[in-house]
Amino acid sequence: MAEATQELVVLMTRGADHELSSVAFTIANGGMTAGLKVSIFLTSAAVDLVRKMSIDMTHVQPLEPLASLVQDFLKRGGTLWACTPCVKARGYEQDDLIPGVEIAGSSKMHERIKAGAATLSF
Repeated sequence: MAEATQELVVLMTRGADHELSSVAFTIANGGMTAGLKVSIFLTSAAVDLVRKMSIDMTHVQPLEPLASLVQDFLKRGGTLWACTPCVKARGYEQDDLIPGVEIAGSSKMHERIKAGAATLSF
């Protein structure tokens, strides 16, 4: 019997204008509750989600506000990466993003997948 994966990588492309941004963080937090080590890689419009002040603008009922979902994710030990080229394309720098976000290339995500992480995309 194959060993069950203990890790999950979530790839997010949706920004504040789409409910899937909140759904993805809700599912990521659920994975942590289930005992998985969870990492999220934000690319495209999703990097806008972790920009200071922008994070407070998204709330999809009946889910928790996005800011609460992200803070819960980070407090519980989740890893949150923002795509380097996507951040640069928007003119953002590290100081523009909320604490706990690491600007990183996709190689971080690929390392986890090569190590056996399950994946979800939103």
